[in-house]
Amino acid sequence: MSPATSSSQFSTIIAAIAFGFAGLGAAVADSAPDSANGRYTLAPAGDGVVRLDTRTGAVSNCNNNGNGWACYAVPDERAAMDQEIGRLQAENARLKAQFAERETASPGKNEEALPKSDKQGGPPKAIESERKIPLPSDQDMDRVMSFVERTWRRLMEVADRMKDAAGKL
Repeated sequence: MSPATSSSQFSTIIAAIAFGFAGLGAAVADSAPDSANGRYTLAPAGDGVVRLDTRTGAVSNCNNNGNGWACYAVPDERAAMDQEIGRLQAENARLKAQFAERETASPGKNEEALPKSDKQGGPPKAIESERKIPLPSDQDMDRVMSFVERTWRRLMEVADRMKDAAGKL
């Protein structure tokens, strides 16, 4: 081995040992108790204290109820809102997927414009030839209207007769 190679190996070993001690120091610092590194912050409130967890942001209300101190988590509105936002985002994604499926699955959809009807307002001639049930003519409509009018007059006459008969009793 040449002297240049052995000195580079020596510096690599020294660097590895230094990194090992640095990692060990970080592990020792993390294993310290929570109160030692200031995880919780306490503030007086009413008949107890409010405890803030500085790592998670959770807030608890701590009271001495006679049996000892007890801490109860304060409801977190932010967590409820985040949960609702997540639910709505998932629902929105599901609905978008359903909508995309329906667009691709609709077999009769085409991009061509529909033909315009003629000036008289009737359907286009291509559709008229496909129609299986003929529409009534004006003469047929007049006959139906005449029948309805006669029937209505007779019904009103019967109602008048019944009113007169009830008045005579």
